Amino acid sequence: MIALAAGLLFTTSATTADGTALRDDRRPQVAQLIADKRVRLDAREQTAAKLRSAVDQDTARLAEVGGPVKRARDSADALRSPAGFTALQGPGVTVSLDDSSRRSNDFAAANAPDNDDLVVHQGDVQAVVNALWAGGAEAMSIMEVRVISTSAVRCVGNTLLLHGQVFSPPFRITAIGEPTAMHHALESAEGVRQFRDAVADFGLGYTETVERNVTVRAYDGSSDLRSARVAG
Repeated sequence: MIALAAGLLFTTSATTADGTALRDDRRPQVAQLIADKRVRLDAREQTAAKLRSAVDQDTARLAEVGGPVKRARDSADALRSPAGFTALQGPGVTVSLDDSSRRSNDFAAANAPDNDDLVVHQGDVQAVVNALWAGGAEAMSIMEVRVISTSAVRCVGNTLLLHGQVFSPPFRITAIGEPTAMHHALESAEGVRQFRDAVADFGLGYTETVERNVTVRAYDGSSDLRSARVAG
């Protein structure tokens, strides 16, 4: 009975695959799906940017004749810089993380790493981001996209997803602040130390560059909040 069921399963798989590898067959479809989604997202982002600009212009006109609107606008403008909605320029640090160019079969069989050991993960990017904030970063961007309080860093496979945009390694994180303080924070962060150990063991890429004068662009995406709570 077991042999009969196994034979039926193999026959069904062979018929479905039609001589191709089932897992490999889906990769081009997934890649195309991601590309199509990105095109639609870019178009929607452009539309949203135009609508935000129109709202800002209408609000500015109302502020010229309406006292309450002007006060609300002035209050919001005072918060734009700390919220990340204005560009910031100054000294800082750029950290770049990259996948290894090596493969599992490049290592001795006894010490061969898993494929997961040879790529940058979400936790690696987050460790650098957290260390830079802890080191006094005043503003930050990942792949030139401004990071704000509602930003979420996620990895899908070996790509990074940030504010609906997909990026491939190397991942560049730039922070404005006092370079020495941020360097010490990176040196003392456990997650960063673990990644740098993997650099030595598996050939992953890690570079840290001091920036004398770098610009972190303003955040230009949606500012809508789904939920929030007052910090303790």
